[in-house]
Amino acid sequence: MADLTLNDDFTMPQLGMGTWQIADAQAPAIVRDGLDAGFRLVDTAAIYGNERGVGAGVKASGAFLTTKLWNDRQGDAEAALDESLALLGVDAVDLYLIHWPSPAQDRYLDAWKALIDLRAAGKARSIGVSNFLPEHLDRIIDATGVVPAVNQIELHPRHQRRAEVAYHETHGIVTQSWSPIGQGKGLLTDATITRLAAKHGRSPAQVVIAWHLAKGYSVIPKASSPEHLRENVAAQEMTLHEDDIAALDGLDAGARIGPDPQAM
Repeated sequence: MADLTLNDDFTMPQLGMGTWQIADAQAPAIVRDGLDAGFRLVDTAAIYGNERGVGAGVKASGAFLTTKLWNDRQGDAEAALDESLALLGVDAVDLYLIHWPSPAQDRYLDAWKALIDLRAAGKARSIGVSNFLPEHLDRIIDATGVVPAVNQIELHPRHQRRAEVAYHETHGIVTQSWSPIGQGKGLLTDATITRLAAKHGRSPAQVVIAWHLAKGYSVIPKASSPEHLRENVAAQEMTLHEDDIAALDGLDAGARIGPDPQAM
């Protein structure tokens, strides 16, 4: 499994396991299944309500662990992270993200300053953001001189976020894709994707995950069955041809599934 080098010189597995909408009670077993399948990165968030279960699942595994600061705690990041660490059962996380900029609150800069302090205190090895647009990134970087290691954004073949990806590349920020296979809302039945799946003898989900990996993104597909977890890990074995990637690049339609970052 490939690793990506972050701008703080730490590394992060390129492929990770998402846990959104996995219930706390089911999380330990599902996370263990994911680790058994070969995942080495597990992504959760305070708002998911499953940090205790995720922590139980990753216990003593050495997996890379990400969690996130929810919007209503942007003025109280240290206490919020302490609560997450207690639920996860760890002294520090590998990556801590501001979940949304929530610009109407106008607290994300204060939250970023707090994350810088939390990194210095050893409670988060790396720090980053989620769902930030270039204007939000400009503001926190200009004010602090600290560039996020990661920006986790909605990204899939129908919503490719090219301006944001170009910004990340210019600033040395890893692009991490959430909802990478489109939350099952029609993407996996797209004619181009099903054609490529048939061509390679793979599933549509594997084609899409392989596209993210080929683009150099970190990607965190969510699955709960052992079969789908193994399938997602096996997507790393795929090699897409240049014309395959070009065909998938051509699916971009600006079709957002999740919320508008300006409205959260």
